Amino acid sequence: MKYHRMIFTYHSLVVSLFLMINLSFLKGIKSEVYTVGDEQQWNTETNFDSWAHEYNFTVGDVLVFKYNKGEHNVYEVTEATYRSCNASNGVLSEYDTGNDQVMLAEAKKYWFICNVAGHCLGGMRFGVDVKEASSFYTNFTNDSPLPSGGPTGYSSVSHAFQRWKIGFLFVSSAVLLLKLY
Repeated sequence: MKYHRMIFTYHSLVVSLFLMINLSFLKGIKSEVYTVGDEQQWNTETNFDSWAHEYNFTVGDVLVFKYNKGEHNVYEVTEATYRSCNASNGVLSEYDTGNDQVMLAEAKKYWFICNVAGHCLGGMRFGVDVKEASSFYTNFTNDSPLPSGGPTGYSSVSHAFQRWKIGFLFVSSAVLLLKLY
C-alpha cells in the first residue's frame, strides 16, 4: 500500500510538472513583436496609420522602433499631444536609441509621435488600440480571422505552426497521462 501511494505521488508530481511546462510555452505564444513600419521601419516615408490598422495588438505585445539614431525619436504621448503634434506637454515616455522596444503592458489606446521638427505633422505618428489577450480557449477557435501577414513579415503559416505546436503539447500531455495511469 505504501509503495502504491509513493508511485501515485511520483506520477502526480510528474504530471503537474509537465503541465506547468506546457502552459509556460503556451503563455509565450500569445505575445508578438512588431517592427513599426515593417521593412520600412520608423521614417518619414511610411504611412503609419495604415500600418497600425493591419494588426491586432494585445497586452504583452512589443513595438520595436528602428531608425537612425539622431534622425528620429519616439515619444509616447497623450491623444491631445498626438493630435496637435506639440510635445511641450502630454509626453508619457521618450525614446531615442534607434532600436527602441516598447511593451504594450495594458489594454488601452497608445499614441506615438516623432518629435523631430516637422516629422509628426509630416505623418510620423500613429495610435494603436491594445486589447486584452484572448482567453486560452479562443486561441483554438476560428472566431476571429488571423492577420494576412505576421508582424515581422511572416505569412499566416507561422500562426498555423503555433496552433500545431499547441495541439502537439496537448496530445503529448494526454499520452503521458494515459501511460502513467
